[in-house]
Amino acid sequence: MSSPPRLPPRPGRGAPVNATPQRFNLQAREVDGDWLDARDEIDGEEPAVRTTVTIEKPRTIITRNQSPDVGFDRSINPYRGCEHGCIYCFARPTHAFHDLSPGLDFETRLFAKPDAPNLLRAELAGRNYVVRPIAFGTNTDPYQPIEGKWRITRACLEVLAESRHPFTITTKSDRVVRDIDIIAPMAAKGLAAVVISITSLDPAIARTLEPRCPRPAKRIAAVRALIDAGVPTFVSLAPIVPQITDHEMEDILAAAKAAGARGCFFLPVRLPHEVAPLFRAWLEAHYPDRAGKVMATIQSIRGGRDNDPNFMTRMRGQGPWAELLRTRFAIACKRLRLNRERIVLRTDLFRPPEGDQMRLF
Repeated sequence: MSSPPRLPPRPGRGAPVNATPQRFNLQAREVDGDWLDARDEIDGEEPAVRTTVTIEKPRTIITRNQSPDVGFDRSINPYRGCEHGCIYCFARPTHAFHDLSPGLDFETRLFAKPDAPNLLRAELAGRNYVVRPIAFGTNTDPYQPIEGKWRITRACLEVLAESRHPFTITTKSDRVVRDIDIIAPMAAKGLAAVVISITSLDPAIARTLEPRCPRPAKRIAAVRALIDAGVPTFVSLAPIVPQITDHEMEDILAAAKAAGARGCFFLPVRLPHEVAPLFRAWLEAHYPDRAGKVMATIQSIRGGRDNDPNFMTRMRGQGPWAELLRTRFAIACKRLRLNRERIVLRTDLFRPPEGDQMRLF
């Protein structure tokens, strides 16, 4: 099987390659006008890679999990794929199930689920439904750029608000502030919390690491706006990338504290399946001077491998480097008086959606 085409860095895109997922014996990708745009130069410049959106019609919208090391058992992903283009995104391999590459396809060939609000209403109205907080942003970002047009996340929040159903949102985008009219009243009832992910305060690093995410300063401003509106807001340093962003840990925590964040947490970078070769190619494109050092450090955190898939250790890492990160984090949080609160949401206010007919009682 031929090797996937290697591409130079593209402005506004994260993956420098469109790697074929070898796990599923798919045919190698060919450079194609529909997938990657023509490679011929136009007026001396590479043409931009177009973003396309396909409608997906799932039968259900609430995804369940039994993972012992995550704090939720259900989630909603209004979109598949993510235009933010974060090179480290652990959700990239999910595109392989659609015979698409976890590389550029993941960030340019997106899927939207416009039936999500109706599916959600039906599932919440189920006779045997048991309420627990629903998490948004656990796989792909619910506030990636296409949310501005499709507004599927907002429509789902409206259903949850009607039902008084608790939810959490994790995002790298300040677009979440546009829905503060829904989120703030829910937060006042103890039914909503938001986590803003900030991996770097350096715009140059952020541009290559997560090219289509809003600037770090905008995310800090979003934390402040949410806090001012009474929304419990936390900051996630996820992921910490050794030798690239780890030196910023204390500065990010200080900025989060200054913005009013209720607490913070961090995760060392994870490189499952096709993410590892994509990340290596990204390092060679953007940080060739330290690529070997970065990967050696990541492997020291992951038990000598690019990735540790095991429950519990996958979120914490192991070895001296991981322990150093935990120590630095604990010292900084203590000094800043952070992490005195946890996300605790109410479940006793839930009322099933009424549907077309009003409930009799």
